[in-house]
Amino acid sequence: MAKSVEEVRAEIPFLRTGTIYLDNAATTPTPQPVIDAMLEYFSEYSGNIGRGLHRVTRRASEAFEKTREKLARVINAKPGEIAYAKNTTEAINIVARGLKLRKGDKVVATVLEHHSNLLPWQRLERERGVKLELVQVSRECLIDPAAVEAAIDDKTRLITTHHVSNAVGSIQPVEEIGKLARERGVLYLIDAAQSVGHMPVDVRKLGCDFLAAPGHKGLLGPQGTGFLYAREDRLAELEPLLVGGGVVELVEEHKYDLVKPPQIFDAGTPNIPGFIGLGRACEYVLDIGVEQIAKRERKLTEQMLDISGFERVEVYGPHELKRRGSVVSFNISGLGHHDVASMLDELARIAVRSGHHCAQPTMHHLGVEGTVRASVHYYNLEQEIEKFTTTLEQIARELGG
Repeated sequence: MAKSVEEVRAEIPFLRTGTIYLDNAATTPTPQPVIDAMLEYFSEYSGNIGRGLHRVTRRASEAFEKTREKLARVINAKPGEIAYAKNTTEAINIVARGLKLRKGDKVVATVLEHHSNLLPWQRLERERGVKLELVQVSRECLIDPAAVEAAIDDKTRLITTHHVSNAVGSIQPVEEIGKLARERGVLYLIDAAQSVGHMPVDVRKLGCDFLAAPGHKGLLGPQGTGFLYAREDRLAELEPLLVGGGVVELVEEHKYDLVKPPQIFDAGTPNIPGFIGLGRACEYVLDIGVEQIAKRERKLTEQMLDISGFERVEVYGPHELKRRGSVVSFNISGLGHHDVASMLDELARIAVRSGHHCAQPTMHHLGVEGTVRASVHYYNLEQEIEKFTTTLEQIARELGG
């Protein structure tokens, strides 16, 4: 049976501080079972992985590797298709640096991408002469697959888009874009930072070649963890971002042979306790049920969207609830976004994000410098959202204009 909201809240120590935490798009608080899994590693088998035959390193290695299986279950992949990374940014960079793109090759992205899915391609544009084309989007921040198709030419090697906008919450038609990519023989990378753990994600159904996601957002895992899914036949095409200890089969004075994927991406000592914790977090999310998480987040998001009816409040992103993730981005006329966020914190201990959300081209598209962003997860309460909306209405009424 799925874990209830009350059970989950009771297992998140951070919530005992009394903070109404609506900044889940940045990072989520960690449940006690995830913390316990990491403490167990430190207390009982705090050894390195793959560097010895004693029982401590054997246990650590086994626990570390099992997380691939658990991540694979979450997104319907194979364990051998999961490469570890410290975050979504690193996972995207593994693809950007590892594909060996050359001058004249083309990458298609959109103006809505998080900086993590924009800067790696801009660097290739600057360093290697790779062409980057950014597709324009609707006022509601939705991607039109036809616009993506129009940007594809015979030089296009890769399409990359986000699944859910971190800035405004728009859910993109990634399945349609994946179908386009397959039909045109182009690789497709999805930035799933705001979808994995929040909603069902099936890489087979999406038809993507690569998918990057963090451990510390929807999956309720620790910071400093993330992963790259790469389809089995694509993983071997990627050069590892790092080489060094822990990934070699043979080293001579002037040559080396590396291990096979996915372990080829684990150079150096990785975040062993973090990935063990991430494995437990995957189990935790699956115990709740991803469908249940998505259903509850949709309900909470609908409640948050009451603010769109408030005088002086402008909400950005799609009007239709089915096109929205668990993010609501807004401004109050006459007030700076940072000021609004500070007032929510001071008046009601409500934590939200303000700024450009590492998505400055998105802000340019909206014609603003930044927004206030509220984002929920399964554990949030209707009473918390009510407190948020009533406090925001008071701020808009008394100070906006």
